Order: sequence, then C-alpha cells, then structure tokens
Amino acid sequence: MRDRTDEVREHGFTDHVLVCTNGRDSEYADCAEADGPAVYDAVTSWLRDRGVFWSRVHVAETSCLGLCSADGAAVAIHPRNRWYSDVRPGDVPALLADEFGPEASNLGVRPRG
Repeated sequence: MRDRTDEVREHGFTDHVLVCTNGRDSEYADCAEADGPAVYDAVTSWLRDRGVFWSRVHVAETSCLGLCSADGAAVAIHPRNRWYSDVRPGDVPALLADEFGPEASNLGVRPRG
C-alpha cells in the first residue's frame, strides 16, 4: 500500500465528484435506471468546459451511495462532504455552479458549515 496524498495534492487535485451509476436486478430503484450514466456525462462535460476535469477535479462512477431513488442519481462531492439525491442531467449545471462557482473558481474550498 502506498499513501499518495501529497503527490495528488502537489498536482493540484482539490475535489472529487462521485456519481452513482449502480444498476441492480431487483424491485428497488437504482441510479442506473434513474439517469446515473447521463448525470456522470453531464458532470464530466461541465468540468471539461471549464478546464478542470482530471486536473483539479476527479470524477468517478460509483456503486451504491445509499441514496437510491427512481427520481435521479446520487452524487457526493468531497472533501466538501456534500451529498445529493434525485439528480437529473439537467440539474448538474446548477449543482456544480453552486458548489464550485459558475466558472469552477471555488475549488479546494472547505466544506460549508
């Protein structure tokens, strides 16, 4: 095991957006069927348009974040410790602008209290 925290910070990484795209074969809602993959695409597009995707902000598709809903995907933003459910692709610009600023200039900001 290697601790690479300092290396990641030295390269300017400040934030991590996790988007649930988990699907399951059951009677319960899952993010895959609630536009999770499209939410992931919307997040990466928004960040790319601002030049911060995979430079300052990393994005990852995840399995279940425990906020399952048929109304949209679950998204977590760290280290801000922000958790969202029911996120649709059309919600992404406002959500990320609120978290990171309209031009993603509020990166690395500590969590809101």
